[in-house]
Amino acid sequence: MRIALSQIVADPDPAANLTTIKSATKEAASKGARVVVFPEATMACFGVPLGPVAEPLDGPWAGAVRDIAAEAGVVVVAGMFTPTPDGRVTNTLLITGPGVAEHYDKIHLYDAFGFAESATVAPGDRPVTFEVDGLRLGVATCYDVRFPDLFLRLADDGAMAVLLPASWGSGPGKVEQWELLVRARALDSTTWVLACGMADPRTAGREPIGKAPGGVGHSLVVSPFGEVRGRLGAAAGLLVADVDAEEVATARSTIPVLAGRRFRSVFADGDQATRTG
Repeated sequence: MRIALSQIVADPDPAANLTTIKSATKEAASKGARVVVFPEATMACFGVPLGPVAEPLDGPWAGAVRDIAAEAGVVVVAGMFTPTPDGRVTNTLLITGPGVAEHYDKIHLYDAFGFAESATVAPGDRPVTFEVDGLRLGVATCYDVRFPDLFLRLADDGAMAVLLPASWGSGPGKVEQWELLVRARALDSTTWVLACGMADPRTAGREPIGKAPGGVGHSLVVSPFGEVRGRLGAAAGLLVADVDAEEVATARSTIPVLAGRRFRSVFADGDQATRTG
C-alpha cells in the first residue's frame, strides 16, 4: 500500500488549513497514495485557545475533510479538536475515506517539558485500528510514542503499520529523541511506523506560540526492522512510501518479540480496540 505523509505548517485558522488539506490530498492521490496522513493539530496549530476552534465529529470542519477524502478517493487521517462536557477538548484524529469512518482520541497527554496538555485536553482511552485494502492500520498521536504498550496493543490487534501524526516540541535533543522513539516503537511491535510531524513553523516565517509544541518536522517512515526508509527535514513537504505487509511477516518470524514476551501490555486486558473496515 502506498501511504503519503503530508508535513505541513498548520495555520491558527481552521478554514485556511482545509485549503492546505485539499491541495495536499490531491497531490498525494496523484502519486498513487491510498492513505494520506496529516499532523496532529492540523485543524489549528497549538498555542491558540482550543475551545473556540473545537467542533464535533459531525461538524462542518470534519465534514469538509470527509468531502475532500471522498472526492480524492483516499483515506485521510488528520488531527483536530473536539469538545468535551467538562469544557476541555479531545485531541482527535479524524480517519475518513471510502469505507472508513473512525476517530482516535489521544490517550497519553503531553504533560512534560513545561507544557500541560491535560489542562485543556481530556485523554482518550480507546486504542483504534482500521482496515484499508486488506491492510490493518493502527493510529497513535505524538506523545503516545513514548509508551510502548500502546504499540504492542495495536500489533496484538492486527496492525501491520501504525500511523503517528505529531506536533513535536522543539528543544535540545528533541529531534534525536523523536527519531529514536519512532524507530524503537517499530522494533518493539515489529510494525511499520509512519510518523508525520508538523513542519517547523520557523521554516515558514512563523514562531511557535509560547511553550506550545509547534513542530520540528522530520517525518519518518520506519520498517518493522527499525530501518529508516524515508525522511523529511524541518520544512513542509510530502513523503510517499510503499508499505509491504510481507516485511512485517518476515520481521515477526525473524525477531518474534511479540510471541516471546513474558509480560502483556497494560491495554491487553481492557476493551478490544475498535476495528473497522
